[in-house]
This record gives sequence, structure tokens and C-alpha cells, in this order.
Amino acid sequence: MKRFTLLSLLGLIFSVHAIASDFAVDDIRIEGLQQVDPAIVFRNFPINRGDLVDQRALNDATKDLFESGYFDDVELLKDQGVLIVRVKERPSVALIRLEGNDMLKDEQLMGALEQAGVQEGDIFRRAALDKIRLELLRVYNEAGRYTAEVTTEVEQLESNRVAINVEITEGQTAVIQKINIIGNTVFSDEELLDLFDSGLTNYLSWWTDNDKYAKERLSADIERMTSFYLDRGYLKFNVDSTDVSISPDQKQIFITIAITEGELFTLSDVKVAGDIAEYAQELNAALLVSKGDTYSKKLSTYTQSLIRNIVSAYGYLNARVIVIPEEKGNNAVDLTFFVEPGELTYVRRIEIRGNSTTADEVIRRVIPQLEGAVAIGVNIKRAKEELDKTGFFSKVSIGTKPVLGAEDQIDIVVDVEEGLLGQISAGVGYSSSDGVGYQAAFQQDNFLGSGTSINASFDMSDVVTSFSVAYENPYYTLDGVGRGFSLYASQKDYSAADISDYDVNSFGGDINFSYPIDAYQRLRFGFGLDQTDLALGIAPQNYVTDFVRTEGFEYLTYKITGSWVSNRLNRAMFPSKGGYQSFSAEVALPGGDLSFAKATYTGKYYYPFDRQETFVGALRTRVGYADSIDGGNYPFFENYFVGGLTSVRGYAANTIGPKEGTSVIGGNGLFSGSAEFIFPMPFVEDKDSWRTLFFLDGGSVYQDDPSFDDMRYSAGIGISWITPIGPLSISSAKALNASSDDTEEQVQFAIGRMF
Repeated sequence: MKRFTLLSLLGLIFSVHAIASDFAVDDIRIEGLQQVDPAIVFRNFPINRGDLVDQRALNDATKDLFESGYFDDVELLKDQGVLIVRVKERPSVALIRLEGNDMLKDEQLMGALEQAGVQEGDIFRRAALDKIRLELLRVYNEAGRYTAEVTTEVEQLESNRVAINVEITEGQTAVIQKINIIGNTVFSDEELLDLFDSGLTNYLSWWTDNDKYAKERLSADIERMTSFYLDRGYLKFNVDSTDVSISPDQKQIFITIAITEGELFTLSDVKVAGDIAEYAQELNAALLVSKGDTYSKKLSTYTQSLIRNIVSAYGYLNARVIVIPEEKGNNAVDLTFFVEPGELTYVRRIEIRGNSTTADEVIRRVIPQLEGAVAIGVNIKRAKEELDKTGFFSKVSIGTKPVLGAEDQIDIVVDVEEGLLGQISAGVGYSSSDGVGYQAAFQQDNFLGSGTSINASFDMSDVVTSFSVAYENPYYTLDGVGRGFSLYASQKDYSAADISDYDVNSFGGDINFSYPIDAYQRLRFGFGLDQTDLALGIAPQNYVTDFVRTEGFEYLTYKITGSWVSNRLNRAMFPSKGGYQSFSAEVALPGGDLSFAKATYTGKYYYPFDRQETFVGALRTRVGYADSIDGGNYPFFENYFVGGLTSVRGYAANTIGPKEGTSVIGGNGLFSGSAEFIFPMPFVEDKDSWRTLFFLDGGSVYQDDPSFDDMRYSAGIGISWITPIGPLSISSAKALNASSDDTEEQVQFAIGRMF
């Protein structure tokens, strides 16, 4: 302020000396500008061409320019009829450097400074240093870092610019030592504190981190407690005050929350009102509350949402549903759901953005809402679920925007981010049974952005050489009928593994069609041919020779297949909620060399334990049974096998079950299951790309008669990571009841596969 007064006085004195009498301003010339726009000068300089100015007007003009804050010095000079405004600009802030911040990222801190009115490119003012310091301390205080320190330094740069260097010492987050709730009589402190994400310091705090004070977290906790009371009938519940105090060393937080519970309210009447004649019966059936019930805000809000969904299903997308509680005395309340449908809404256009590879058609065909049709709210919401389930995109968001000049029309905007185009895996390994092995696989569920899938795999070792390729177009017809085919060939030399002295050579293929039942279920039917040849060595094992003695060496089979799939998972990769079921059947028809039937059921279920769906429980099972249907022998090479990364981890792949000597022969019956606890990956920011879990696995195969005595169990931890070339899964497991002839593998991994 003193500097401003002095400069103003000097400027006025100079003006008096340079401009001694009134004069008419023929022109105005500005000198000294480098970065400030001339328009800013003229906007803050109240003298224009043609004005007759006196000394007072000049003094006021000088003062106005100083108060604009852009200049360190202002001089007014006269050159005949030209008024010269000579200025010295204040430097501009070319750069704000942040050092020492690890907990809070640059983007968060720079955003806070911008909201406080300080950003790169501004004219530098000394007051900005205090603003920076106070604003950053405020941000850290809200994050519970009361011991944070902020220092600033100004660095002169060329071209009248400065850099502001900000050194941050983040300090330690203050921990919550005590949360005290005052005024509660209906619910205990323990019941209410169980609602809080904020918690007291305890032996698990290093993991949960919930003892660290954060203003946003406490606000969410209080909101959750408020909802808890309102959901249980306490309509007049109120949070009277929230006091947060800190210890003298600024390391401990004490929180006191004063509340008024109020009285318990019950519903004296519940009704739906408004222009509802068209769907009154449906709306009344949707009411989740009725006369005599305890008032519940949660049920009222959910009922409000159901009513809005019903009305929007009739095309009234902008319908308003207002909940009106009216007190009637004696702690009773009438509840009215008032509906204002508004006008029918139509979809003018569906705009798709971000699909650099996937064709628009592939996206549009899974969106149940059509352009030009009445807008159905449930269809728009379901569009995101359908796009998520394709697995083609890493992120999907859907919104609506009004059409200017047409209140009854909207545009739907679909924003997607392309996911992995495909998964490629390759590897080289060695085992005592198979020797050196080479594997390669290619999987693309969205081939060239067309929505069709192509899968190819090749395996070669001392024991097995196999190749397979499969193709499927899920929209062979416009109404969602899919068509696909597959081809395969394999050669298995079991004598090379010293297991049994025979070879199995097979090749075949099939063609299949699939039909949608609804948005979640699909049927599939197929027909295929398979040619399998056995070649025996010098000393094959008994189960092989017994089979060949009755069935021969060559088998041509005609197979029909059918399956039912119900997929209600919330996403294709790393689901956290919902279920998946499939039942498949395969029949080798009479008339072929072998005749048998094989049926398999697979089920998955995910249940989130928290609102953020970061802690999830999962159950998985696979059950199968197969047998001959014409009284002949069931082919041993069609047996089920268990063990490995996809079934019972901790055991080598396909090694659990009946054996003859050292040979694992598998079984015609199968049971396997897993219980998993999924939790967020610690110390990783991009948690959406990682999945960590504890698991308990169990499974076995059997011949004809199931026996749980032969079950094998394991427990361990697993990690899946979505890498640029596909998902990578690793497990470390302990076999819990392995027998002496079981093959254990503690660490197992695979590329292109998820848990």
C-alpha cells in the first residue's frame, strides 16, 4: 500500500510538471507494453481521444491504471496533442514449480491454486505468494496434514517473467484418536460408529488407513449416519454441530458430533398423484411402502426411482417425481408421490465417439434404444451394460443432451475407449512329463473392429502337438442370431512321457448357431465331426488295451452340441457383481463308431462387501458327467481332468484323479469349486487393472461313482494384471492334502487368462 501511494504521488507530480495546463487529447500513445494487451490499458484508462482534460482527470486516470494491478510504474507525457502513457509492466508468472509433494499430485494442487485465482500466465503480484501458501495449507489441512509447511521463492526469468518455486513439506497425517457422538439414545455409539469409514487408530490401521483424518471422508460419514436415521423413521433427525479439534502437537484429531434424534414417524397414508391414468395400476403396484410402515427415506427414494423408471419406459424421459411428506400429528406422516410426466421424448441421434477401431455398427447393434424412436430410459441405461459385456472397451459412458429448439428431443452420446484388440501369448517351458514345450495362442474377440471373434492356438511338446482355430460372428443376422465354426487337429504321444504306450491322433470341426433368449441369456446349437485314431506301442496299459479290444483303433463320431448361457455379470473383465451360468451338452450320435453323452455345468457368482465394490466375495464351480449311451465303453480320451491354474491351483495341470500306475487317466465325472476373497491391490494407483485375491480350491474327477474322499484341496493367493498384450495371472498355492503320487506346483502363471 505504501509503494502504491508513493508511486501514485510521483506519477501525479510528474504529470503536473509535464502537463502544466488543460489540453485537448488528439491521440493516445502507449509505450512500454510487452505482454499486456493494449485493450486492457484502454479499458482501465478513462480518457479517450477528443477529451478536454485537466489535471484532476489526469490524476484519476493515473490512479485507475495503478489499481488495475498490471503495472509497477505509470508516466503521463504530452507531445503536442498526443497524450503518451508510458508504463512499466509487472512481470508475468511463467511457471509455478511444486517440489516435495508426494501424497497430493501436481494436478490436484494446481487445480486448487487455479480456483484461488493463481495460475501460470497471470501477472505477478506479491500477494500471490501468500495466496499460494494459504491455499496449499488449506488443501493439506483438509487432508489431515496439519504439520504441512509451504515456502515460496520468486525466480527472475528473461523477458520480464518470473517463476514461483514452491517447496512443500507434507508432514504426517493426523490420526483420529477419539470420535464422540452426543445426543444418541436410540442407537449406541458402537452401532453408529460402525457406519463410519473414519476409524480410530488400531493394529489394522497400517492396512485400512481409515484412522487418517480427511474432511471429505468425515462429511460422507455424517451423511451416512443421517441416512441411517432417516431410513429408520427418524424424520426430524438433525446433526447440530461437528467439532474437530487437534492436539497441541497437531498429530491427533478429536471429533465431537452433536445430534438430535427426534421421534419415530410412521406412515398414515401412501398414494401416487398426478397425471397417471395411463399407468396408475403399474405405479401403485410399484409402491414399496404402505400405511402403517415406519417411515424410511431409503425406501421412499427407491420407490421414487421405480416410479420414474416406469414412467420413462412409456417415453416420458423428462418426467418429474416429487416425494411430498406431510406431517399429520402424533408422529404420523402422509407420503405422496406426485408425478409430472411432461412430454414424450424422442431420440434424434445416437452419437458415438472414441471408437478408433470398432465400427459404429458393432456398437449400435447392441444398444437397445433406436434413433427416431421414443426414448426409453431403461434401454438407455441398459446400453452401457451391453457395451461393457462385449469386453471390447476399457471404458464406456453414456449420456444425453437436449436438442436446441426441440424440447421433446434428445441426443444420446456414447463415449468409449478401445480396449485390447486381442490377446497373444507364447511361451517355452519344461516338465518331467512333457519335456520341452512351446505354446502360442491368438485371441481376438473384436477382429478388425467387426465384432467377430477369431481364436487360434498351437501347442507342441515331446508329448502333444495340437492346433485349433475358431471363428464366430454373433450377429450373423440382424436380430442377433450368431454363427461360428471351428477346426482342430492334435497328436498325443503318451509313450514319450513314459505314461502309457499309445498315441492318440484326432482331427475334426463343427458349425454352430446361437440364439438370444433375452438381454442376458443365449442358446447355442452345433453339429460336428471327429475322427480319432489310436496307435498302440509295445506295452500299453490295461485300460487302453481293454478299450481297443472291444471298440477298435479308429473312431468316426457325429456330434451334436447344445448350450445355455446366462450372463448377468456387471462387466466382462474383473467382474465385481452378478452371476454367470452355463450348461453345455455334447452327444456322440448312434450310427458313429462311438456313442456317448457329456454334460457340464459352470457357475460364477460375485458379491461386493462394500459400496465401492473393492472387497468382493466370489464362488465358482464346475460339475460334469459323461457316459456311454449304447452300452459300449466310454472313451477314456474324452475324460475330464482337474488341476492347474483354472481349477485346483497348487497341483500340476490335469494331474488330479484316478491313476493306473503313473498314468493319470481322468474320469467321466467332475466336481471342482473355488471360494475367493477379492481385495484391492495395495500400493498401486491403477487398481482397475489389477485383481488380487485369496482362494480356497477343491476338486476331483472320478470313474462312475463319486467319492469326496478323493477330493484335493489347496489355498493361496493370486494376482491378475491387464498388461498391454493381455491379462497375466500368477498364483502361489499350497496343496493341503496331496498324496504321494500327486504332482504339486506351488507357483503357476499364464498370459491371456484371468482369475
